[in-house]
Amino acid sequence: MRKIFIADAHLRNERDENYQTLLRFLSSLEGNIDTLFILGDLFEFWIGYRSIPFNNYQPVLAQLRKLASSGVRIVYFEGNHDFHMGPFFSETLQAEVHPGPAIISLDGRRVFLCHGDQVNSRDYGYRLLRALLHNPVSSALIPMVPVAMTSFIAERMSRQSNKNHGQRQIRWDYAAILRDFAAARFREGCDVVVAGHFHLPFLEKNNSGRERVLLSLGDWISQFSYGEWIDGELSLKSYRP
Repeated sequence: MRKIFIADAHLRNERDENYQTLLRFLSSLEGNIDTLFILGDLFEFWIGYRSIPFNNYQPVLAQLRKLASSGVRIVYFEGNHDFHMGPFFSETLQAEVHPGPAIISLDGRRVFLCHGDQVNSRDYGYRLLRALLHNPVSSALIPMVPVAMTSFIAERMSRQSNKNHGQRQIRWDYAAILRDFAAARFREGCDVVVAGHFHLPFLEKNNSGRERVLLSLGDWISQFSYGEWIDGELSLKSYRP
């Protein structure tokens, strides 16, 4: 069956082009796939309160609910902009939520899936921030904070992150870091590595002996790129309605 992998839409306002494009893409998947893998940062910011206070996300949540109701299995890997996904994903969508990387079996192949924010082991500042945010204490405390306050903090952090993006690209060779990370996973017995986070769409295959595949998903901000798995074959595609 057909499986789809997406990451890094960073949705904000439902009137945005990338938001509307993603809605059309998700609608096109109804009845055409068995699994949707979301590898993090679908939202610019999400924390799973018991209710859903983020009204700007209602259209995409409704579309995910349609997919789930049609029988599509949704597997969500938390990113650095969306974590502690909450009851809408775990209960309403019956989604399988992973707070970190996981290895799954697809058509007899070991597939390593992750958002990608933990790939750069030398980014010590981010790793510390992630440890603070992605832990059981934060999971219990954050939903108790007023939504307006968490949204304000998230917006400030998002602006700072975007401002530093160019500097990080100069400092780090993300493609090389991801290739080294994938090579280590291959040595551990994985056949395929799929990651988001870096906003770099590329697919690389090594056919020396057993085929090994690295897929970097790109984004749904301007590239509209995604991975497609059909009968054991993984490909990188771009959605152009």
